[in-house]
Amino acid sequence: MKTTRLRRHAGKLALVAAALLSTQAMAAEQGPSLLQNKCMGCHIPEGNDTYSRISHQRKTPEGWLMSIARMQVMHGLQISDDDRRTLVKYLADKQGLAPSETDGVRYAMERRLNTVEHFDTQLSETCGRCHSGARVALQRRPAKEWEHLVNFHLGQWPSLEYQAQARDRDWLPIALQQVVPDLAKRYPMESAAWAEWQKAKPKADVLPGQWAFSGHMLAKGDVRGVMSVTAGEGDSFKVEVKGAYADGTPFNGSGSAILYNGYEWRGNVKVGDTNLRQVFAALDGEMKGRMFEADHDERGLDFSAVKEGKAQLLAVQPAFIKAGGESEITLVGSGLTGKPDLGAGVEVTEVLEQTPTLVRVKARAAADARPGLREVAVGTLRGVNLAVYDKVDEVKVVPAFSIARIGENGASVPKVQGRFEAEAWGKDADGQPLRIGYLPASWKVEPFNERAVEDEDVKFAGQMQADGVFVPGGAGPNPERKMMTNNAGNLKVIATLADGGQTGEGHMIVTVQRWNNPPLP
Repeated sequence: MKTTRLRRHAGKLALVAAALLSTQAMAAEQGPSLLQNKCMGCHIPEGNDTYSRISHQRKTPEGWLMSIARMQVMHGLQISDDDRRTLVKYLADKQGLAPSETDGVRYAMERRLNTVEHFDTQLSETCGRCHSGARVALQRRPAKEWEHLVNFHLGQWPSLEYQAQARDRDWLPIALQQVVPDLAKRYPMESAAWAEWQKAKPKADVLPGQWAFSGHMLAKGDVRGVMSVTAGEGDSFKVEVKGAYADGTPFNGSGSAILYNGYEWRGNVKVGDTNLRQVFAALDGEMKGRMFEADHDERGLDFSAVKEGKAQLLAVQPAFIKAGGESEITLVGSGLTGKPDLGAGVEVTEVLEQTPTLVRVKARAAADARPGLREVAVGTLRGVNLAVYDKVDEVKVVPAFSIARIGENGASVPKVQGRFEAEAWGKDADGQPLRIGYLPASWKVEPFNERAVEDEDVKFAGQMQADGVFVPGGAGPNPERKMMTNNAGNLKVIATLADGGQTGEGHMIVTVQRWNNPPLP
């Protein structure tokens, strides 16, 4: 019964998350009247359109979305999709975060769920044992409101004092007397960054236009193209992307987007038959973030873009060449005019294509070219590097640690894949580590330890494909396994370079479904 209830709530939250990305017309009621009509039944008015609890927090769009969803799920709030969109927009604009306040923790909004966090021990054990530390770092409150949050947690989940990393200490006094003052100091309601951002916040009308973009998807490769942004109603936009992966696969599609708080771009674009989310920070003529599949957020690509009118060299693809070797290299950016230059010891033998957003060349590196980074230029534009290497000294599996999840097989939750690439490293002319880039490799999995050997995890946990994509096994008890357990596993991920045979090793846990999958993990 409990599992069914959690699944129902998770499904409702997924629908709310999808609504966040819609760009339909705003509801008739505006933010202040919605707060009065929908929230005042529980939250006490404090004057000047402020309310208890609500007006003493600042959050990302996802944070406000989760708060409203919790009011619906746990407190019976009745609110339409249009009104919910309006309220999220109003609160995220009025009580959001300055760009600098999201630095270092945007991975949570971008759904980079294999990120290994590095918060201090106290925050990790108090907060991070149940959810990401980033969820805490992506909100701002005064001390009294942080105290309310502690009390809310204890009231909502009274067993948390008896869980691991709590029952061996006097949890509540630690939370109230140590953690609350620390959070109020680290993540205060009022900050100079927020005050400055409110003064400098740009209008949405600076975003329409042509954007040259570059990206990379693990187990798929580099992608580049142009994104066209057309103004819609309010802070909404129509979006069209035209591009291709390095292997020639088209990357074409269209959709819509909305801007929160002057820079938080959220889009929904259909590329081919696949619906992709966009979570970008749009600042100073640039967009940076991640695109990922709506139903499989593990399948996503790093994304960076620069707007037409801002001359900038954005990326070089691939970003490496071997001494004595030849390669086709593509430079991506905006306002690309002039002669391409790949640096000392690397000759451009032919310009195959040149447009304002793309320069494609044939290049040859001298056999005696010194290993190291070369600053690439197109005319007067610089800012990206090309790695020249003579040999590979080390291979790293990326990500070094990954979680895959079983699914499907009659269950309502899809499988979560593991996706890997082999990152090659060498040494520059001074003997310092030199990142080369992702090189072709063959892939396999092995038992991580003796227990994994005993449980035959390699046999049951799933299959590693030739392209570095691991597909987990089906959900549910498996009669063929000891004690009919599910298809979980503890595995090594082994990459072997196609050229040279060097190997690298990563670690992957294949585990059970995640039923509650909120916008911020």
